[in-house]
Amino acid sequence: MKAHWTARLAREDDIPALEELIPLSVRGLRAHFYSAAQVDAALGSVFGVDRQLIRDQTYFVVEAENEIIGCGGWSKRKTLFGSDHQTNRDDAELDPAKEPARIRAFFIHPTRARRGIARAILEECEKAIRTAGFKSIELAATLPGEPFYAGCGYVSGERCSVPLSDNLNLPIVHMNKTLR
Repeated sequence: MKAHWTARLAREDDIPALEELIPLSVRGLRAHFYSAAQVDAALGSVFGVDRQLIRDQTYFVVEAENEIIGCGGWSKRKTLFGSDHQTNRDDAELDPAKEPARIRAFFIHPTRARRGIARAILEECEKAIRTAGFKSIELAATLPGEPFYAGCGYVSGERCSVPLSDNLNLPIVHMNKTLR
């Protein structure tokens, strides 16, 4: 399957396509885990474009037939999740010798899911994370993402909820992996 798509670093001019892909992915792949109200409340803040990842050149897109069908990346910054509109961002850089890198913002087009796209992006991220000198990785997985990350060697940790508008919350799972 991989022969039909290619991965590359995201660019600023990809943002409009990412803004279309992310809601499609969230609504299409998380519907069995979160209510429509939770998804709507999380779009734009929890689920959305993080331009800092693009500027840091740590965000990847996957294209097929000149269309972005997947995206995801890693971060060397303290913010664990969320878009540009997340209110509790901390863009301070992490210390690779003491702190884990972050896996961030994976979204796959629902019609292209389960074809190795997310795994290919994750492998690119882990390679770059090792090159940057990090010894471990952490992430905040959505409920549908937890089995994927577990299958890639990440260990589930604390379960918590992200507060959303209208007294809603979004359950997530903190996960981590030690690099060898």
